Order: sequence, then structure tokens, then C-alpha cells
Amino acid sequence: MIQASRRQWIKFGIVLLLYIVFLVWLRSWLGIVVIPFIFDAYITKKIPWTWWKKSKNKAVLTVMGWVDAIVFALVAVYFVNLYFFQNYVIPSSSLEKSLLVGDYLFVSKMSYGARIPQTPLHMPLTQHTLPVFNCKSYLEWIQWDYKRVGGLGTVQLNDIVVFNFPAGDSVATAIPADDLYRLSYDAGRQLSQPVDMSRLTLEQQRQVFAYYYTAGRKYIDENPQLYGKVIARPVDRRENYVKRCVGLPGQTLEIKDRIIYLDGKPNKEPDNVQYRYIVRTKGRIPEDLCHELGISQEDLMMYYPEESVYNLPLTAQAKAALSARKDVVLSIENMPDEPIDGLYPVNKITGWTLDNYGPVWIPKKGETIDLTLDNLPVYERPIHAYEGNRIEVKDGKIYINGQETTRYTFKMDYYWMMGDNRHNSADSRFWGFVPEDHIVGKPIFIWLSLDQDRGWLDGKVRWNRLFKFVDTIK
Repeated sequence: MIQASRRQWIKFGIVLLLYIVFLVWLRSWLGIVVIPFIFDAYITKKIPWTWWKKSKNKAVLTVMGWVDAIVFALVAVYFVNLYFFQNYVIPSSSLEKSLLVGDYLFVSKMSYGARIPQTPLHMPLTQHTLPVFNCKSYLEWIQWDYKRVGGLGTVQLNDIVVFNFPAGDSVATAIPADDLYRLSYDAGRQLSQPVDMSRLTLEQQRQVFAYYYTAGRKYIDENPQLYGKVIARPVDRRENYVKRCVGLPGQTLEIKDRIIYLDGKPNKEPDNVQYRYIVRTKGRIPEDLCHELGISQEDLMMYYPEESVYNLPLTAQAKAALSARKDVVLSIENMPDEPIDGLYPVNKITGWTLDNYGPVWIPKKGETIDLTLDNLPVYERPIHAYEGNRIEVKDGKIYINGQETTRYTFKMDYYWMMGDNRHNSADSRFWGFVPEDHIVGKPIFIWLSLDQDRGWLDGKVRWNRLFKFVDTIK
């Protein structure tokens, strides 16, 4: 016969109610198997959960007391990190000067709804690699399908968003930050004879690009001393990136003379958007002026002393202030808008540049697009890599999963992400759309900011940025 006090039943009832609410929120009834253990912990007590409390050995009491506290803390932090909030530090200058390198962000997963982990068997508080051991921090024995719990809202235009790197599904471990697909195409081109693409049909161009990719990928696989081992990563184990959402599902995006247009209308530029300029000077820019204008040591690296020329990213305010310093600056000119290799899609000749890109329609869940050999390179990655379909082209016809087709209906929403440091950001212009299942969360505020160019006694902590709300950074 069960003998339990009223207080025990009340505690059990409260914990059970909270746990059931949690399961309803997750829409996952697999967790019901835990309820008997909760019942035992509060009512029947058949399992000796706290056996060590009965020990007369003070060392056992002390050690197990600490172990109990640490395990509870780790479990609590694990669930908070998984479903509610996460810490994130800005590693690169792609969002400067809106977010700075060394900004520590408090990221809300509740804003867009937390994802059920795709790889539930993983080491808490690690992304994909175990420190020290340098091996995978997760097991792939169990993988769950994408599911997102209810959130406080959806991704809005101009939101700053944390997401998993879309092109990080396959990674060359020696250079994990690089896009393996671009690496493969670049290696394949270098290994092959030059081809005049303008003389080829679209299908022939596609065959050439396929050859480049195959040859380049083979070269990467055969040279692990240069590239490391190539591994695959599940969605939730890919690197976390943070960018600004500048295009929503169903919108048509085009960049004309640096300005982003959505459905033909210009989108508001961020207040601290940066572009690169050719700055001719009378020598090196003084350190105090650099600090005043927020010009970092990384920015100053592109300096050509024999010509006294800088290639600098500047905000409109910094450009105006620098132009006014006639004792330092001779002239400031726009960076030439020249074609660059590796813009998305890498397997299509587009002529697009960083400042003049598109137009491109952003896929929306449930909407259907007419597929042609001309637009297939743009949508091939979402259809194949993100939505799991097999694509083939034979005799000028498109086949999806073995069936000839001229149309495709998307299963997910997609977003277009870009950095505010427009000429120094690897973003959607290089690796394309961000699928909804890659969205991690929304930064809420900066809880710490450290300047990598300053010492602890020389202004390393940016006090003016502490507890600054990200939503106020427009």
C-alpha cells in the first residue's frame, strides 16, 4: 500500500502538471515514459535516488552532494539551452558595425519556437566537436525529423537571426568555415582546361559544372593533408551563423547599386551598414582616429604602404568624418563593382556581383515554381539538399525522383540572410537560401562586449554596449 504525505502528493501534482504542459508544448508524447519515474521519485520511492544521504561517511556525503548539485545544474542548463535560451558570441565582422566582434548575445529560442533536436544523443553545451578529444560530440544512431514547437512569432524582415550554416551539411575538417561546394567547383576549374561557356547550351553548361564539381570533390577527398577528412553534419550540428534577414519567403529580391529591392521596392538599409572604399591617405591613419571611428585592426590589414592606400569598410558616418580630415585623407572612392567568383549559384553563369545581384524569388512553403534549365541551378539546392529529392537532367528534361517534371512545390519556407558589412560578409549571396529548419533563434540583448584590439586596462570592455537590446539596432 502506498503511504505518502499530502505534501508529497502536492509536489508530485505540481511537477506532473508542469511536465505535461511541457510535453504538450513540445507536441511529443514519447516523454510519457518518464512519468512513472516522477511518480516513484515523489510517491513510491522504490528506486533509491538519494541513497548517499543515508551514508555515515562524511566524504561520501560531501562528494555526492556536489555531484548531485552539478548534475542537476547541468541538466537544467541543458534544457534551458535546448528549448529556451542560448549564448552566442559574434566571431566575425560580417555584421559590423551593427554587431561587433566580441559581442556576447543572449539568444531567445522561444521567439521563433525551439526545434526538437534532430540528434538527441549529444553532449550538452557543445555544437559538433568535443573539446580536447576533437571528435564528434553527438551520435547519429537516432535522428528525429524536423519539428518546431510553438513560438512567440515568426522571422520578420530586417530581424537579426541566428541560424545553422546551410552549406555546412558537408565539411572539410581542415577548413570547416569554407563552403565545400565552392571549394569543389574552384578545385575542379583549376584542374580543368578553360572552357568558353558562352558557346555552350544550358544543358552543356550544366554538364561542365557537374564535371568541375566531381573532379574538384575527388581532388579534395584524395588530399586530406590539405583539406582534412570530409564529414557530413545533421542540421542542428552545423555551425551557428548570425545575419540580418533581408528577404522573406515569397518575395523577389534584387540588389541594384548596393540597395536591396523586394518586389520592386527598396528595403531600408541598416543604420550602420558598411561598404568598402578606396581611401588614399598621406600616410597611416592615426590610431586615435581609428578608435574614434570604430576602425578595427582587421579593417586596417588591407593597407598598401607603397601607395598609401587603404581598402576600408566604412559606415556613412565614418566616411563623412574621415573625409573631413584633410590632414590625413586625400580621397575616398567607391570600391569598383567587379564580378567575383563563387557567388550563388556557383553552377550558373549569371554576371551578378555583390552590389548588383538577382533578381531571385525566395521559395515559400506550399508555393509552386516553374522549373527550367535556366532557373534550376538557383533552386536545385533547396529541392535536393534541403528537401531530400533526387534531381537529374536528361536530354534537356528535368527529372525529380525519376519523374519528368516542369514544376516543383516547396515544402519549407526559406529566407535570404545578409551581413551589414556588405563587402565583408559570406552570406546568402554566396551560399543561397536559409531553410526554416535551420533557424535557431533571435538575439535579444548584448550581455557582454569585449574589444579584441584593446587591453583589459585600455577599454577592452565596451561598457556602452552592455545590455543593449538587439531590436534597437536597426
